[in-house]
Amino acid sequence: MPRPARFRPTLSRRARLGAATVATLVAGTAVFGIGQATAEHSVPRTDKEIPNLTQVQDKIKAYYGDTVTADGEHYASPRSNYAHQVRGIEAKARTYLSKALAQHGRTGKQIKPAIVLDIDDTTLLTYNYELQVGFHYTEESQDKYLAHTDMDPVFGMERLVNWAHDKGAEVFFLTGRKEAQRAWSTRNLKNVGYGVPLDRRHVYLKDKEHPPAYLPCGATCTTIEYKSGTRKYIESLGYNIVANFGDQYSDLRGGAGDRTFKMPNPMYYLP
Repeated sequence: MPRPARFRPTLSRRARLGAATVATLVAGTAVFGIGQATAEHSVPRTDKEIPNLTQVQDKIKAYYGDTVTADGEHYASPRSNYAHQVRGIEAKARTYLSKALAQHGRTGKQIKPAIVLDIDDTTLLTYNYELQVGFHYTEESQDKYLAHTDMDPVFGMERLVNWAHDKGAEVFFLTGRKEAQRAWSTRNLKNVGYGVPLDRRHVYLKDKEHPPAYLPCGATCTTIEYKSGTRKYIESLGYNIVANFGDQYSDLRGGAGDRTFKMPNPMYYLP
């Protein structure tokens, strides 16, 4: 039986698998690995220092357990190494949150515990979109996909998020998706099982046309400035962010959060 259609994110400065990304695959190490890509990588001296793009794509598909349906759609397998790695991270997060939320409850303070999560490849899996566009992101293709399709949840994340909310954590989503994609994004989160508040007070998207006053950098914020500045704003509302989840290092840097959890994503890199 064909799977239902699915969905993709927003992040304006994505470095993608494609012509623009090849230059970042240097020193024999793909930017897509679990390590961190940096701007300091030197220019390759020979082709031998550049991983073969086709082979990198094949490895990504194998890691996600690429499954193709009768209608030609690609999905990640729940038995894949990716799914196994994600579940390991979630298990560590649940153990940590059990203690952190219990301790928070014993303090009797008015500050409420919270968790902050990115959307793309942290709570919603973009794999089907990536395969549809051949790892070549454009704003146009993303809008078309998101308008009509729901992405699967990252394996197990909806259960972790709902559990944390039931244990007393306020849940905030903080994404680089643009404000115009709000309705599509919240629809998708709701449809795949995130049973937490999804109003404007709990879902933060990037609004370059009307940036919030709490971001001094305004429309020119880097990813780190936008995300850390928003987390600081959330804490100013009376919350303590006990955990911050993201698939990019730029999701996690800049402070405002007791502990970070890095989700795997070898498909693209966002500085």
